[in-house]
Amino acid sequence: MKRRDTVLRLKRFRVEDLNRRVATLGTMRADLEKKLADLDQSVARERHRANDTDIGRLAFPSFLRSIESRRENLRDSLKDIEREHAQCEGELSVAHQDLSAMEQTMAQEARRAADAEDRRARSRVDEAAIVRHLRKHGLRT
Repeated sequence: MKRRDTVLRLKRFRVEDLNRRVATLGTMRADLEKKLADLDQSVARERHRANDTDIGRLAFPSFLRSIESRRENLRDSLKDIEREHAQCEGELSVAHQDLSAMEQTMAQEARRAADAEDRRARSRVDEAAIVRHLRKHGLRT
């Protein structure tokens, strides 16, 4: 029984760990999406500022190239995180199924043990009633 309890604890730990990992990946994805939105806003601000001066108009294309490379890196990171997020969700689904199967198995075993104990208790009571009945009728005849 202790071995099964340990296995159940390990399965619960695995589910909790995967839940934390999925949550962390979701947070990372939201952060990257926010950074992408900030980059878009930054480009719009700098485009407006660049139109104010001649130096700004000359420097803006190089700024735009650096922003594009950063944006591409962020998009690649976002794709990697989304891929890993999908993989973790799949693993989490499997881990949930394993955990629920293990919990159902243990619940069935507990019910069987309780039923067996009830049968033994009823058997003892029935046996005592039979003995009492035989004694009672054995004394009268």
